[in-house]
Order: sequence, then C-alpha cells, then structure tokens
Amino acid sequence: MSLLDAPVVAHVVRGGFVESVHRGIAVLTGPDGAVERVWGDPATPLLPRSSLKPLQAVALLRAGAPLAGESLALACASHSGEEGHLAGVRASLAASGLGVESLRNTAGRPIGEQALQAWLRAGHGDERLAHNCSGKHAGMLAACRAAGWDEESYLAPDHPLQRLVAEVVEDLGGERIVATVTDGCGAPVHAFALTGLARAFGRIASAADGPEAAVSGAMRAHPWFVGGTGRPDSVLMADVPGVIAKAGAEAVFAIGLPDGRGIAVKIADGARAAEVVASAVLAHLAVDADAIARLGDVAVLGHGERVGSVVAVL
Repeated sequence: MSLLDAPVVAHVVRGGFVESVHRGIAVLTGPDGAVERVWGDPATPLLPRSSLKPLQAVALLRAGAPLAGESLALACASHSGEEGHLAGVRASLAASGLGVESLRNTAGRPIGEQALQAWLRAGHGDERLAHNCSGKHAGMLAACRAAGWDEESYLAPDHPLQRLVAEVVEDLGGERIVATVTDGCGAPVHAFALTGLARAFGRIASAADGPEAAVSGAMRAHPWFVGGTGRPDSVLMADVPGVIAKAGAEAVFAIGLPDGRGIAVKIADGARAAEVVASAVLAHLAVDADAIARLGDVAVLGHGERVGSVVAVL
C-alpha cells in the first residue's frame, strides 16, 4: 500500500460540516516490538523527517559524543529558536571547542512566532544557528570531534557518522532502509516502514541503560529544549511522565511509552492532523486523558473565532 491508498483518519469539521478529510497511517507497537494496532498499512516506507532525531542522537552517543542534559535534548530537537535554545546550541558547540561557524546545516530563522519577531527586530536574517535543526548539527559535530572524523563533510551519506546513523536506524527500528535522501537541514534522512519508527521509540523510551536511556532521559528532563513553548511534543512530555515524543515535518508524530510501547503516525497530505491522530491512538491506552485532549486539540477558525476542530476518525 502507498500513501495514496491510506484510509481516512481525520476530518476537518467547520460548524458541524465536514470540510476536508485527511488520509494517513498509524501504528501501535507493543513492548516486544510487535504490532498491536494498525490503521492503514504500517509496512509503507515513509520519511520520518525530524522524528528521526532521537535515533540519530543514539548514534551520536555511540560515536562517543559527550552530550548530556540540555545539549543532548537539543540534539533531538526541532527547536523554536527561542533565546534559550540558541544559547544552548552555542554552549553545546563550545563544549567541543567549536563555534557557530562550524555548523553546516541550512541557514534559517526561528520557527516560533515570538522568537522570529525578536530575531528580526535584532536585525538578523537567515543564519545557521537559528535553524530548528542546529542542535542536532551541533551534536553531529561533537560526535565527529570525539571520534576523530572529518568535520567538514559530516553531512555526506557515506561519512562514518551517517553510516553509523543508518546502522542505528535499522538496529532500533528492525526495518530495512529503502531510501536515503536529503532532509531540509542538509542531513541525510532515511525511508523505512512506519512500524520501525514506532518500535524504535518504544525501545528508546523503555531502555534501562546505554545511549537509548540517556536520550530518553534527556528528552524527559528537558522537554522544552526538544521543541519549545507550546509545541505539541514538548507539551506532551511535560504533561505525561515517562513519555518521549517527537514531531517531524510533513505531518509525522512519534511517541514512546516507558513500558516499551510505541506509536507512529504519518498524514498522507503532510498537514495538521498528526497530533490529533496520535492522541486518538493514545486514547486506547492508559494515558492521562487531559494530556490526550490537549495534544489532540487542533482548532478550526472562522473570523478569528473557533468554529470547529480537526477530529480523528480511527
């Protein structure tokens, strides 16, 4: 099955009228990594985009990167570009004896609206530090410095770091990579079955030790650094103890629970329903109902007022 054949998983409801529908795929894996519930075909290869970052962070630690706490959370982040995020990226680079000039990611601007306005008022434009993936790239540079690998070419798919990332993806996900392409930030991103993303998040969230436990521990301890103020993944991790979560571009959302269960969602048209569908999957589990409601609350506006919502129809 392809995304073109995915089932309808959400309705956009305006004033009681179904205005649009979203097709997508969702999967819930159990503590043993086996599939427990599916909507659509979870074997469909998909690009996890930034939901891949916790897996990439595991690879950074396996390479010897001295990341911990906020710097490790930022390595998993698509940060909003708030001042604390930018200061954290600078600190992460400095800890490895590097500066912002070492970053090789795409130049960008903060994605948080208030952060963007503050950035522009300060006279800034597109800069590598402000890109939401700069924390991941600081972590990649830290891994290269620790392992003695070339720091100029770390984005090349055949670089030792990127080969290690691919190994970790297949190891944690238990699925074969079927394609490797360039992500928006310039780093390689891998296509594999959605089941593998859910399985990997469950394994990272339930790990008792090693790099996986370090990654999940940093995300739980510093959820704001993974996204930012009001960001769905940050809010969910702050609301629900033990959970890890990471959004990805083009409507991907992945969740790991401390008992080893994993959830992954991909919306076919790349639009706004991923968190709504993920919250509906969480509703099948013993997870805080208020937190689920907040995650799944996506409003439809009319004349500046709420007139409806995006509703999961699993």
